[in-house]
Amino acid sequence: MQLSARNQLQGKITGIEKGTVMANIKIEVTEPNTITAVITKESAEKLGLAEGDDVTAVIKSTEVIIGK
Repeated sequence: MQLSARNQLQGKITGIEKGTVMANIKIEVTEPNTITAVITKESAEKLGLAEGDDVTAVIKSTEVIIGK
């Protein structure tokens, strides 16, 4: 499957909880080992980001699309 979305995390479903309207799908992520974040130069400088730094990537999307 080809998508224009930059960050695609491969994984395996480890649990499904089905409600009346929605379903929670638990996915154990294995690949890729690298994700890409595009941030402003100002933010990068304010955080003092440098190669080798330990950081946390927080994904703040309103949607997660599952493909199979």
